[in-house]
Amino acid sequence: DGLGAAVAGSVPARTAVLAALLVTAVTAAACGGLFGWYGALHHALALAAGLAAAQSLLAHCVRRFGGVTGDVFGALAETAATAALVVLTLG
Repeated sequence: DGLGAAVAGSVPARTAVLAALLVTAVTAAACGGLFGWYGALHHALALAAGLAAAQSLLAHCVRRFGGVTGDVFGALAETAATAALVVLTLG
C-alpha cells in the first residue's frame, strides 16, 4: 500500500533472492579468503547470520503488519549488517 509495494512486486522473489545470495556469498568468501580458508568460512558464516536475522525480522513484520513498508526494508538492511558485524567481531 505504501512505497514498499512498488519495490516488492518489481522482481520475482525467487530470482532476486538467488542472485543476491550468489553474488554476496562469492564476494564474502573472496574477501574472507584474503585471510586464508578460515577467513573465507568466517565471512560466509557472517553472511549466513545476517541473512537469517533479516529473514526472521521479515517474517515477523509480514505476520505483524500484513506486508512490508520502506521502513521494514531499512530495518532489514540494518539488522543484517549488525548481525554480520557481530559474527565477524566475535569470531
